[in-house]
Amino acid sequence: MKLSPVLEKFVLHWGEMGTRWGVNRTVAQIHALLFASERPLQAEEIAETLAVARSNVSTSIKELQNWGIVKTVHVLGDRRDHFESIQDPWELFRVVLEERKRREIDPTLRVLSECVEELEKEPKAQAHLKKQLKALHEFFSLNSSWYDEIRRLPTQSVIKFVKLGGKVTKLLGLAS
Repeated sequence: MKLSPVLEKFVLHWGEMGTRWGVNRTVAQIHALLFASERPLQAEEIAETLAVARSNVSTSIKELQNWGIVKTVHVLGDRRDHFESIQDPWELFRVVLEERKRREIDPTLRVLSECVEELEKEPKAQAHLKKQLKALHEFFSLNSSWYDEIRRLPTQSVIKFVKLGGKVTKLLGLAS
């Protein structure tokens, strides 16, 4: 498969952005290729198209599957596994946000809860540390609760909510 100039630009950029998001460049590039593809691709085709080792493709696909954004599909008449990405950007980002919350936010919230609880029991707790960790805990808790509410909404409701933009702040009397 030969990449068009636009697809190549997208794949390279997505790989670069992946590194900024803490994702391996090749993993992100494979995701970009699968996201933009009209059909499921098999590993050898991915390796050849992106000029990466087949073993690197296998490892990257496993990581994308662990994130829940790529799945294995079967093509009639072909015994090899083929792979496809979630195609809907809203669903894709919902899955990524949920996984990042599970991997990053939830453990941080648990540790902050433990720290605040321990400081509450400590008679000579450092006042500044206690204040800072309580504030951070509240920040993470509020955002986590807000996210839990939003993720329950159907995608179309989230889209409507996002499109409201600044109208929400005006409605709530928060506009400056």
